Amino acid sequence: MKKYTLYIFLFFLTVNIFSQELIIGKERIEPGIVLIFEGAIKDEVFPKNNNLKINETNIHIEARVNWDTTNIPLGTPAGGFIPYMRLNSKIINSSTGLSTFIDLLPHINLIDNFHYARNISLPGNIDDKYDVIFNVIPPSDYELNLHKDWSQQYGNGLFETQTFQYLGIDFKEIAQAQRN
Repeated sequence: MKKYTLYIFLFFLTVNIFSQELIIGKERIEPGIVLIFEGAIKDEVFPKNNNLKINETNIHIEARVNWDTTNIPLGTPAGGFIPYMRLNSKIINSSTGLSTFIDLLPHINLIDNFHYARNISLPGNIDDKYDVIFNVIPPSDYELNLHKDWSQQYGNGLFETQTFQYLGIDFKEIAQAQRN
């Protein structure tokens, strides 16, 4: 029994040491969309005139938005990225109430592939705790048109606007980390 306890401890220790992202929350909205909200290590992002410089930021806030792998609409690519959505986030310092609000833009990298993200500067110290709100807004009628079969089965939109809130998030470890 002690041997297995040691293995489990080493597994979780290793996962924390090599983890490159802080999972803030995981959600599923119908019809089968999975959202994973993360705080990641700040990164150099292009075009530079659209993004904060790496030395002006603390973290890279992300939302991975993909179809689930089960219980999804017919013809849907399991695990596929969902484009044309609008996401934003408000990060609030739990102690001072200072906040920052950002739109998450489509990004692509070699780790997560397509996702929505933005480099941000935290509204306070990296060792403060933060409340984080994500607003997930479906594509507009201009951005996404629906065929009759979709409309009959799922209605006249992809989903309704959703808001998710997470309290007391600690970004310190991820803010102190450096990319290789």
